[in-house]
Amino acid sequence: MKKTSYLFVLLFLLCLPHVIFSQEKKPKVVLVLSGGGAKGIAHIPLLQKLDSLHIVPDLIVGNSMGSIIGGLYAMGYSGDSIEKLTKNINWDKLLGGGQSLQSVSVEEKREFQRYLVGIGIKNKKLNSIGSLLNDQNLREYLSELTYPVYNIRDFDSLPIPFRAMATDLSEGKEVILSKGSLAYAMRASMSLPAIFKPMSYEKTVLVDGGVLNNFPTDVAKQMGADIIIGSDVGGGLEPIDKLNNVLTILTQTSMFPSNIKNPANRKLCDILVDHMPNLRFSTADFADSAEIYKDGKIATNENLPALVALSEKLKGYQQRVHELPHMPSEIILDTIVYKKISPENLALVLGRINLKTHVKYTTQDLIAGINRAMGTNLFDEITYNYFIKDDNKLGVTIFGHERAKNQLNTSVHYDTYRGVGIIFNYTARNVLARASRLLVTIDIAEQPKARINYQKNFGGNRDWWWSSELYGALLRQEIFFNGKASDNVLYNSVEFTNEINRNINSLKSYFGYGLHYQYSNLKPKYDREYNPNSPNISNYNLNTIEINAHYAYNDMDKVFFAENGTIMKANITRSLLTNVYTSFNDPEHSSISGATNGYTKFGFSYQKRALLRKKITGIVGFDSYFIFEDKYKDDQIPYSDFGYASKYFLGGIIPSSGSNRFSFPGLHEDELNVSQYMGLKLASQINLMGKIYLTPHFNIATVGFESFDKYINKAFSPKGKWDDGFDPSLVISGGAAISYQSILGPIHFDTSWINNIDKVRLFFSVGLSLNP
Repeated sequence: MKKTSYLFVLLFLLCLPHVIFSQEKKPKVVLVLSGGGAKGIAHIPLLQKLDSLHIVPDLIVGNSMGSIIGGLYAMGYSGDSIEKLTKNINWDKLLGGGQSLQSVSVEEKREFQRYLVGIGIKNKKLNSIGSLLNDQNLREYLSELTYPVYNIRDFDSLPIPFRAMATDLSEGKEVILSKGSLAYAMRASMSLPAIFKPMSYEKTVLVDGGVLNNFPTDVAKQMGADIIIGSDVGGGLEPIDKLNNVLTILTQTSMFPSNIKNPANRKLCDILVDHMPNLRFSTADFADSAEIYKDGKIATNENLPALVALSEKLKGYQQRVHELPHMPSEIILDTIVYKKISPENLALVLGRINLKTHVKYTTQDLIAGINRAMGTNLFDEITYNYFIKDDNKLGVTIFGHERAKNQLNTSVHYDTYRGVGIIFNYTARNVLARASRLLVTIDIAEQPKARINYQKNFGGNRDWWWSSELYGALLRQEIFFNGKASDNVLYNSVEFTNEINRNINSLKSYFGYGLHYQYSNLKPKYDREYNPNSPNISNYNLNTIEINAHYAYNDMDKVFFAENGTIMKANITRSLLTNVYTSFNDPEHSSISGATNGYTKFGFSYQKRALLRKKITGIVGFDSYFIFEDKYKDDQIPYSDFGYASKYFLGGIIPSSGSNRFSFPGLHEDELNVSQYMGLKLASQINLMGKIYLTPHFNIATVGFESFDKYINKAFSPKGKWDDGFDPSLVISGGAAISYQSILGPIHFDTSWINNIDKVRLFFSVGLSLNP
C-alpha cells in the first residue's frame, strides 16, 4: 500500500510543471502605433512582419495616422492588404481634394469652388470653423473600408480589440475611443488642429490625439499590457530643415505637449521600432508614400531578432484569429433616417440622394447618393451610420451638416486685360422661398461688374429649375472696329436672362428655354481731337430681346485643370427685337436710329479631356457659332453693319463674362468681333510636379464678318486677313501656358503667337474674375 502511495505522489510531482505551464496565462501583447501623418506609412512593414511570424496582438492602440493603420489591422485587414490600399490611394484627392465636380448638381457647377474665403452668418453672427483640408473624401473612404464591421459598435469585439486616441478640445484631456463607429473614431483621432475640422463627440469636440499623447504606450500599460511593441514615426520635434511646409509646421506647433511626453513613453516599449533615424520624409509627404514604406522596413528588420524571439515565446499559446469578417457586398436598407436636414432642403436632398428602402445597394451606391446630395452645395458635410433594429433589420442614419442660409464669400483676381479686383459675394439659400438660391456678386475693380441671380428648384424630384439673372459691366477697353484698334472706349452693358430648365441627369445635363435682354452702350472716353485713336462714333446703343432653346452637358472631374470629362453646349436663338442708335463724330454723318433686320443664331461647343497617361491629359475642343440674318428691308438698319454688340467676341485666355464671348489665346480679349465662327483647339495638359502644369496649345478657326452665305462659301478656303475685318479669314495661334493651382486660385502665364500680325503676346492672371 505504501509503495502505491509513493508511486502516486511521484507521478503527481512529475506532472506538476506541466499543469502549472498549461494554466499559465498568455502574456498580453499590445501594439502601439504613433501618429505622424504621411510617415505613418512606415508602420506597414511591421504589420507584415507580424503576419509572417504569426504574432497576433491582443490589443492595438493607435493615434492619428497610427489609428488609421491600426484600425484597419484590428478589423482584419492583413499587412499586405493595407500596403496595397496605400499604394492605390490618390492622396491629393483623399486629403483635401474636396468634392469632385462630377458630383455637383448641374445648376450649381458655375458657382462651385469660385471663392477663396467663405463665412456663414447664423443668428446675426459670423459662424465659421475653418480648416486647411476638406475631409469629405477621407470620411467616405474610411466608411467604405470599415463596412465589413459596420455592425460592431464595441471595439473589443473586433478581431483584435482596438483603441483610438483623441483629445477633448474643450477640457484639454485625453480621450480613449472604444465604442461607436470605427470609421468615426479613426477620423477623430487624426483631426489635426487647423488642418482638419474638429469632430463632434457627445457634448464636446475632438481633435488629434497627438496633441497630448502621440505615442500612447502609457495607455497600453494602463490596459494591462505585458509586452508592448511600439512603432514610432513621430519621434519628437522635426529638425529645422524639415519645417518647410504648412502641414509640418502646424503639426509641430500643435504637438508640443505630446513631444515632451514622448521620451518616457518610448521607454515603456519592450520592442521599440524607432523609424525616425531612417525616415527621409516629413508629415505632409504623402506623394512619397512608396519611399516611406521602404524606409519603414529598415527599423522593422533591425528588430527582427526580438520579434522572432517573441514569436517563439507565443507558440505555446492560443492566439486570436486575425481575418476580415465576411460581409455581403450588397445591403438592403429597411429604414432610412434623415437628421439635421431642414424641411426646406429635405425634398431636394431626397431627390438627389435617391435611396429607397428594400432595394439592394453597395456601399459605393450609398456614397454616390451622398455625393449627389453634397452637390447641391447646401452642406459642409454629410455623414452616415448604419444601425441594427431590434428585429435584426438594417437601417442607416444620414446626418446633414448644413451651411448657413446666409453666406459671405470673397476672392481676389488680377489679369493683364482687366487689372486687379476684389469680388464680394452674398449667397442666400431658402430665404426667399424653399429650394431657392439668391446670389449678389460684385467685382470691385478698375472695370467693375455685378451679377444678381435668383434660382428656384421645383417638381417632385426638384429636377426643374427657374433662373433669373441680371448682369452689368462698366468696361474701359480697347475696341476693335474692322480690325482697327480704338483705345479708351467706355463699353457699358446690361443683360437680363430668364430661363426654365429641366435636368436630364441632375449631375451632368439639362435642357431649357430662355428669354434674354441685352443693352449695350459704347462711346469714346475722350473726343477725337484729344484722342485720334477714338472711333468715328460719339455714341452707340443696342437693345436686343432674344428667345432661345439650349442644352448643356458637363461631367468634368475638376473645376480647374480637369483630367477627364466632356463639356457640350448647344443653343438656337431667335431675335424678337433689335434696336440700334448710333451718332457720329463727323457732322456730315447723320445719326441712325431704328430696328435692324432679324436673325437666328445657332451655336455648338464641345470639349473633351482624357488622361492619356499618368500626368498627361489630352484636350480637344470644337466650336461653331453662326448668325443667319433675315432678308434686309429698306426701312431697316442692316444688322451686319450695326449689330456689333450682339455678335460674337473672340479673344483672351480665360473665359470672359457675357453670353457671347469666347476665349482664343493670342488674341486680346474681345479683339475679334465676328458673325460666323468655327474653331478647333488641340492641347495637352502636363502635370510637371505637384500643382504645376504646362499646357501647350494650338488653335485654328475660320471667321466671317457678314452673312452666313458669304461665309460658308469660303469657310474652308479663307483668303482674308482677320485684322482687316472684311473677308472670311483664318485665325491661327500657338503657344504654351505655365500654370499653378495656388490658394488664391489658378495662376497662368501664357505666351501665344498669332497669325497676320505675326506677334507673340504675353498674358498673366491670378485667381478668377466674375463668373462668365
